[in-house]
Amino acid sequence: MRTFDFSPLYRSAVGFDRLMNVLDAAQKNGAADGYPPYNIEKTSEDSYQITLAVAGFGSADLDVEVRDGQLVIVGKGDSEEQDNQFLHRGIARRAFERRFQLADHVEVKAADLVDGLLKVDLVREIPEAMKPRKIDIRTGGTIIEDQSAKAA
Repeated sequence: MRTFDFSPLYRSAVGFDRLMNVLDAAQKNGAADGYPPYNIEKTSEDSYQITLAVAGFGSADLDVEVRDGQLVIVGKGDSEEQDNQFLHRGIARRAFERRFQLADHVEVKAADLVDGLLKVDLVREIPEAMKPRKIDIRTGGTIIEDQSAKAA
């Protein structure tokens, strides 16, 4: 048994609804198969790249969208003709839907399909109002300035 019931936490935690929904979604996605395989890479301090192996899919067969704080990638596999007689079939071309929960302030910048790999670039852009800022301290009516700020 690998399922957890988070309902008792809903009764005692106020304002953590989003966290509980993320935990629920992660639990549901964990049971999914590993198709298509993917990598998540941190390319710089605030940049990430998700790479999905989508051999056989063209750009018309793939949809990439952001909704409700999730990156949703959908692949529409086509029904191949039944006349084909495979001796070995190792390239799966079935339909899929892969979801990735995005953190706050993470935006999708681009999606590129190259050599059977779908690369989705993500960037975390924190608004100016939320970035840390230095507050000057007053003493007796004069402002003490940060000496490190003058050196910069």
